Amino acid sequence: MSKVNFDELLDFLQTKMPPLIGVDISSSSVKLVELSQLPNNGSYTVECYAIEALPKDAVSDGNINNLDALAETLQRAYKRLGTRIKNVAVALPAAAVITKKILLPAGMSEEDLEFQVESEANQYIPFALEEVNLDFQVLGPAPGNEDELEVLLAASRKANVEDRVAAAEAAGLKVVVVDVELFAAETAFSQIRAQLPEQADDKCVALIDIGATTMSVNVLRNGQSVYTRDQQIGGEQLTQQIQTMFSLTQEQAESAKRNGGLPDNYESDVLIPFRDSLVMEIARALQFFFTSSHYNEVDYIVLAGGSSVLPGLDDAVATRTQVSTMVANPFALMTLSSRIKPRQLQADAPALIVACGLAMRRFDPS
Repeated sequence: MSKVNFDELLDFLQTKMPPLIGVDISSSSVKLVELSQLPNNGSYTVECYAIEALPKDAVSDGNINNLDALAETLQRAYKRLGTRIKNVAVALPAAAVITKKILLPAGMSEEDLEFQVESEANQYIPFALEEVNLDFQVLGPAPGNEDELEVLLAASRKANVEDRVAAAEAAGLKVVVVDVELFAAETAFSQIRAQLPEQADDKCVALIDIGATTMSVNVLRNGQSVYTRDQQIGGEQLTQQIQTMFSLTQEQAESAKRNGGLPDNYESDVLIPFRDSLVMEIARALQFFFTSSHYNEVDYIVLAGGSSVLPGLDDAVATRTQVSTMVANPFALMTLSSRIKPRQLQADAPALIVACGLAMRRFDPS
């Protein structure tokens, strides 16, 4: 791995880290995952995890609006985790990060490569370099030309990184990796891909992460992203509809959505119409993919995120799209520690894909 240390704070793509916890900070909750790995066969074990709800609007659109509330939530989640590990990996939303694949001459020294990356960065980053955290990763020889290297450049405004670092430090934790949510999900996807027939070799897989406010679509082929798109729909809309229909507070509506206890007409008047609109948005997102790429089909759909577990959603998506659909569980092939309740983890797993990918950074061999 090559790194650029343009400042003393952090490297985006840093690897070979000591034991750490993956920490996913979303708009609705913080999610923590700790994994271990057996040295003899490389299989993973889920040691512990925790999910803690965030106060409303503490984080929105990837921006931290209430640092104290986030720190307190992180502290509660960490206490529930019951681990001594203080090092954490966090991630930035894709919208807060500029990424660009560039081509550079092969055979350059480390120093020359860093200088060239900095020079190239000026062309793609609309901010002064002293205002950003910048890192790069050499991906390998350029396709079809071994005289060039393909290099991934990643940059974000320092404030995006510093807010997450400050919240973690206030909770008594130390940030040692800053990743990108999209990349973290792709890391965890390797565990999902292994569950698909022939590991979905040369197949297009649509990983659709349905969060509280945003649905992120990432189409992957052989584990590499070929298309991404975000659409503004998520579980918070269902919560708002429950509030309006049944005159509940936001907290009551969210609890009832998760735990049941709503009136008999909830399914027909609220859940099914919302599910139908969500299925329509998924179908529309796939059409955007077909019209903006040279692909004309996807072979599998994998649903992730907290809203992916809506009753009947996977079947409804499969029926509408005529594509084999499954709900993500990146832990399905992992062993579980005695502290883990398997049934609860299965229910929570779709929402833990980013946190899982971040926890896997501990074992990155690159």
